[in-house]
Amino acid sequence: MLTGYRTIARNGEHEIEIRRSRFRCLLSRVDGEDGARTVIAARRKEHWNATHNCTAYVLGAASDKQKSSDDGEPAGTAGVPMLEVLRRRELSDVVAVVTRWFGGVQLGAGGLIRAYGQAVAETVDLLGTVELRPCRVITVAVDFPHAGRLEHALRDSSYPVLAADYTDRARFEVAVAEGELAEFTEWAVAISAGAAELVPGRLTYVESPQ
Repeated sequence: MLTGYRTIARNGEHEIEIRRSRFRCLLSRVDGEDGARTVIAARRKEHWNATHNCTAYVLGAASDKQKSSDDGEPAGTAGVPMLEVLRRRELSDVVAVVTRWFGGVQLGAGGLIRAYGQAVAETVDLLGTVELRPCRVITVAVDFPHAGRLEHALRDSSYPVLAADYTDRARFEVAVAEGELAEFTEWAVAISAGAAELVPGRLTYVESPQ
């Protein structure tokens, strides 16, 4: 059975300073390894003069793709603690890049582990998290005389409208939780006075209503 998962509420960054070393963490939502690599490459290009750009990411609804890099820090002192924060917070589809500018004071292995983990944890706290739930994309098609009422009702409902198209007919792509398909079908038929045609499509993940 498909289940939901958590990710960050928005992209952003946050900086901490420990014994004159600066640790700036960027967290970004991504939809795959190509997206994660793009974020990492852009950050390393932007901060090419930093001492280190350490990374970690977790991907997929099952959090089954995970990777980290110490980028020259002692093995296990940067990427691993960053990744551990993402795991502990049960986050996925997110990449973390912590850029460090060395301040002249050695922190030791334990100090580095705490610093990199703290940078990611504080950034997660700042940005917040959201729950993503699995939904089926339903295409609802009606003739134009029924389109206005249906679209207004959809926009006012708890069902996210992903796309709208007006060509030969009005078509709306709506995200519906798997357990609500029967209820949504009855609702759409009633709102459209029986005129709506519903076609189930792909699976997607959408933010749960707050």
